[in-house]
Amino acid sequence: MPNNFSILYIVATPIGNLEDITDRARRVLAQVDLIAAEDTRHTRRLLAHFGIKAKLWSYHDHNEAQVVEHLLASLSRGRDVALVSDAGTPLISDPGFVLVRAARQRGFQVIPVPGSNAAICALSASGLPCDRFLFLGFPPRTSARRRAWLTTLITEPGTLVFYESGNRAAMSLADMSAVLGAGRRAVLARELTKHFETFIDAPLGVLAERLRDDPEQRLGELVILVEGSRQTDGTVREQEEERVLTILSDTLPLKQAAALAARITGGNRNRLYRCALEWREDHCSE
Repeated sequence: MPNNFSILYIVATPIGNLEDITDRARRVLAQVDLIAAEDTRHTRRLLAHFGIKAKLWSYHDHNEAQVVEHLLASLSRGRDVALVSDAGTPLISDPGFVLVRAARQRGFQVIPVPGSNAAICALSASGLPCDRFLFLGFPPRTSARRRAWLTTLITEPGTLVFYESGNRAAMSLADMSAVLGAGRRAVLARELTKHFETFIDAPLGVLAERLRDDPEQRLGELVILVEGSRQTDGTVREQEEERVLTILSDTLPLKQAAALAARITGGNRNRLYRCALEWREDHCSE
C-alpha cells in the first residue's frame, strides 16, 4: 500500500537570476529526501549556491519510464520527493507529466511550489495582449513540418508563445513570417532575468531579418511571442467556406460544388458560386 502521507513537490527554480528563488522553494529543497532533476549538474550548482545538501536523481526524457518507478517506490517508502527542471517550472516543455499523473493515480499528494516561468515572464513584459494566450512550447524542427503546424494557428486570436533554441530561431521566425504574415507584431525575449536580458519588438518579417543578420540575438534562451489573429469571426467563417469550396470544385461542376459547399458550411450559395466563377480567372473576391 502506498504511503499517502508522502508528498511529491513540483518546485519552480530560477530561470536566470538565482536570487529569484522563493524562500518556500529553498525550504522544500532542503527538507525533501530526494530531488529528481533534469540535469543533476545544473541543479547541484543551484543547491551549492544556497548551501543545500540533498540526494539527486537524474530524471529526463530519455530515462523517464524507468526513473518514474524508482521515484514512486521512494514515495511508497514514506520519502518526500521534489521535481525540478533546469530552470523555471517543471513540466512546461520539460519532463514530469508521466510522474505527476502516476503519483496522483496512486494516491500521493502532489504540491506545486510556484516561481519563475519564462513564458509568463516574457508575456507579462511583452506589451502583447495577455487576456488570452496559447503556449506552444518548441516548434517542430524541420521547416516543412513547422510550416504545416503554423498553418493551424493562422486564425488563433490569442497571443502565441513559443520557446526556441538560438540555432533555430532565425529559421523559425522566417517560417512564422511566411505563414502568419510578415506584418504581425512579434516580440523576442532573450536571456530573461539575466544581465543581457533583451526584448525586441518588431513585425515578424523585420524580426526574422534581425535575427538572420545579428548572431548575438541568437544567443541564450529565447521566447518568441506573436500577436493573435485580428480576423473577425465572419472572415474566418468565409475562409472555411471557401476552403471547402476549393476541395469540392476540384472534382465537381462549379454550380454543384457551390451548392454542396453551402449545405456543408451553412454559407451563402450565391456568394460561393460567384467566388467559384471568379476563381476561373485566379481571383476570388470578397
